[in-house]
Amino acid sequence: MVTRRLLLSGLGLGAAGIAAGATAQARRMPAVDVDLRGSIDAAAHGIRPGADDRKSRAFARLLKDAAAKNTPVFLPPGDYVVSNVTLPDNTRLTGVAGATRIVYGGGGHLFAAEGAGRIELSNLVIDGANRWLDDTVEGLVHLGGVANVTIENCEVQGSSKSAVYLERAGGRIERNRLSGAADYALYAVESRELAVTGNRVLDCGNGGILIHRWQKGRDGTIVSGNRIARILATRGGTGQYGNGINVFRADDVMISGNHVSGCAFSAIRSNAGSNVQVSGNTCLDSGETAIYSEFGFEGAVVNGNLVDGAANGIVVVNFNEGGRLASITGNVVRNLHLNGPYVHEGAGFGFGIAVEADTAVSGNTIENAAKWGLMLGWGPYMRGLVVSGNLVRSSPVGCGVTVVEEAGTALVAGNVFEETPQAAIAGYRWNERVTGDLARDGTAGHAHLTIERNRTG
Repeated sequence: MVTRRLLLSGLGLGAAGIAAGATAQARRMPAVDVDLRGSIDAAAHGIRPGADDRKSRAFARLLKDAAAKNTPVFLPPGDYVVSNVTLPDNTRLTGVAGATRIVYGGGGHLFAAEGAGRIELSNLVIDGANRWLDDTVEGLVHLGGVANVTIENCEVQGSSKSAVYLERAGGRIERNRLSGAADYALYAVESRELAVTGNRVLDCGNGGILIHRWQKGRDGTIVSGNRIARILATRGGTGQYGNGINVFRADDVMISGNHVSGCAFSAIRSNAGSNVQVSGNTCLDSGETAIYSEFGFEGAVVNGNLVDGAANGIVVVNFNEGGRLASITGNVVRNLHLNGPYVHEGAGFGFGIAVEADTAVSGNTIENAAKWGLMLGWGPYMRGLVVSGNLVRSSPVGCGVTVVEEAGTALVAGNVFEETPQAAIAGYRWNERVTGDLARDGTAGHAHLTIERNRTG
């Protein structure tokens, strides 16, 4: 049998006649243990496509031997049925992109590792075949305490739980296709300097990319350049599931340049994540709020995003739970509707941008909001809002602002409101309108508001 390296060596001899002679000689030789660019060819160790699950032990043994030598393992094209493989430290497993398929045989887990320094998987199709995974793992690829993870140019599909689960891990998840997971494409908990870039995430049951922590703290994950589509919420809920990108308790996370469409709830949702930046993302056809920063956060930057189609556009709220301090600038938000995925007992749906505390809202364009273009505060929960230089058009009310007792200050200045037939700016006690058009009539009786230099038409 000819290994790939031996074949490439023959091709590298130069003259056609010499190459032909070398190849003919190689065909008469038995299989030998040779390297492909320094890797071990698994076929030379009896790991061949089409083998059934009984080869799992031999496969695991090969990975262990190669890892001990710091040597990659190369899998030629074909289907390899394996189960219950523990990846040793220094695993480097690679194949031919789209052609080397590792198929889960069932009966426990596929790939798992704990406490390793380095795990690398590249150019593989990893297929869970929707088979049962036991309680010891949360994903088809389950890695815990791995300092440096690289999963690159792989297709991970058909997991009965999550496609990839990382806990206390760092490294790169890059240029992969993660699809058809019953739960999440990537569930990363307690990460350390993790980068999730350039992936395609499709058709997952409860979430796309999750960046979570058990306890609130610094995380620093970068999520950029991913394409995420068709994320469901099969577990239901009011936002715990069904999000394209979801941050929970993780601080200092950057989310940029992603294209997110067709999520049951939010395209991007940050819950109790401080110093989270959301910039330059395209968010289409979200079932609930397209971009959400909620509950117990300090420091949210939401800038330069495009939102088209959602129940709410950008919502940065929950001052009652410590949610405060944000900058919302240069976003385009359009086509917001009244119908959300559940019955909302509070403000409801149909808002372009909603904010509550210590926040500047500037240079945004909002069009076709079904209820209010801008929503400032909720009941007594408002403090330190600066709203300037925004364009709101084609909304029943351009800006709704709370006038409930104990509400804090808001400056609404230099905005343009066009085609807002019910009012440019109106005061509300919760959901009840209690003022005329404040842009025209002034703010008498509402000392906490400064409304000036706005243009209406």
